[in-house]
Amino acid sequence: MSETTAPLAASATASAAGAPSGSGSAPAPARAERRARRARIALRGLQVFLALFYGIASALPKLIAHPSASEGFDKMGWGNAGMYTIGVLELAGAIALLVPVLQSVAAAALGALMVGAFVVQVVVFDGQNAATPLILIVPLALIAWKRRESNRALLRWARREA
Repeated sequence: MSETTAPLAASATASAAGAPSGSGSAPAPARAERRARRARIALRGLQVFLALFYGIASALPKLIAHPSASEGFDKMGWGNAGMYTIGVLELAGAIALLVPVLQSVAAAALGALMVGAFVVQVVVFDGQNAATPLILIVPLALIAWKRRESNRALLRWARREA
C-alpha cells in the first residue's frame, strides 16, 4: 500500500467501525490508553482524598484527645489508650496510602479497621453511625484490589531484606 492510500484505508476502516470520518477521534487503542490513564489518576485522587480524611478528620481528633473522640472511647471502656492506638493506626494508614509500595496493604488494613468500627458502632452505639465505616470500606477495597501489584514489590523487598 502506498503512503497516499494508507490514510484513506484507515479512514475507511474508522468509518466502517462507526467513528465519524474527519472528526479527529483517536484510534481505539489511544482512547483506551487515555481512559486507563484517567482511571489511574482518579484512583490516585481517591487515595489522596482518603489519606487526608483519615489523617485529618479521623486520626487528628483522637491524637489531640478532642472531647468528641474521647467521649466515645470512654463509653466503649477503651479510654485514652484505645483512642491513641486507633488514632496512630489511622494516621499510619493514611500515610501508607500515599506510599506506592504500601498502598494496597494500607487500604486492606484500613478496611479491616473499618470492619471493627462497624462492629463497635452496632454493638456499643446501637448502629448510630454504622453506615460510615461501611461506606469507607468500598473505596478502600477498590484501592486494595487495583493496587495489588504493589504487594508483589513489597514481598520482593521483604524477601531481599530477610
